[in-house]
Amino acid sequence: MKIFVTGGAGYIGSHVVKALGREGHDLLVFDNLSTGHKWAVLYGQLIKGDLFNMTILNKVMKEFRPDAVIHFAASIQVEESVREPLKYYENNVGNTLNLLKAMKLAKVRNFIYSSSAAVYGIPVKVPVDETADIKPINPYGTTKAMAEQMLQDLSAADDFRYIALRYFNVAGADTDGQIGQAYENPTHLITRALKSAKGESAKLSIYGTDYSTPDRTCIRDYIHVDDLARAQVQSLDYLMDTKKSDIMNCGYGHGFSVKEVVSTVRKVTGIDFPVEETARRAGDPPTLVAYSTKLKVKTGWEPRHDDLEFIVKTAWEWEKNLAGKADTA
Repeated sequence: MKIFVTGGAGYIGSHVVKALGREGHDLLVFDNLSTGHKWAVLYGQLIKGDLFNMTILNKVMKEFRPDAVIHFAASIQVEESVREPLKYYENNVGNTLNLLKAMKLAKVRNFIYSSSAAVYGIPVKVPVDETADIKPINPYGTTKAMAEQMLQDLSAADDFRYIALRYFNVAGADTDGQIGQAYENPTHLITRALKSAKGESAKLSIYGTDYSTPDRTCIRDYIHVDDLARAQVQSLDYLMDTKKSDIMNCGYGHGFSVKEVVSTVRKVTGIDFPVEETARRAGDPPTLVAYSTKLKVKTGWEPRHDDLEFIVKTAWEWEKNLAGKADTA
């Protein structure tokens, strides 16, 4: 199958590209390399380009003529979205609209969208399922909800179908050690904790210790990136087989608090790095845990790495070897 992958040089995108490449698909990765890296694209062809440039986007889409598009390119930092909302509306909504226009022009009708648990805001019931109200509490979540609405409207109006996967907290690194997180300024808790363990950060800041949770810190559902990559592949297979649009959660169904993650990182690394408790970060809900039964039933997906210690170990092995990677894109 010919698959057009936006943001395929980034953290999650590169793992999905690897999973698809191993299955023999013909891949074209379209990435502006603002946070991605050339070395992370292990399969397919990489074209450097921006989704706001409709001339290039239309040309590449028309020439490649994919069977499906998988869309990862997005701005993803919750706190930054609160400070710079227009950046998020431009990239996550405006550029998704550009991509859908290019697909329509090229008559590409199959789409896999990277959505987020952030669309739920502060859910009334946890674990949260796909029927829960959409009430985002930060601009990042709002942009993901708006993009989902575009997909629903387009699907109702045209011969177009999609799967929107609502990710929970993606973590860990490729079990082969080839790729992993390589952000210049990481915001993911596990990565920040590991960099503190390495001595690259003087201390790890915990944002908020006054939440209504057992140890007063936020609780999140951490899913290994390789499990998420398989969910993407199986969701694409489901879409191509059934031609039915859907929205599905992607998580493990249980969560860990910030303090539990810190304890696990200390155990895995054997390093007692300093931790500082600070004020809450803007836009953070207390608890987000997935109910992912729909994904399992419809696609046959089953987690293989549902173990926080294993997730941290893969990320730690990657972090220790990251210095050997090129610093440039």
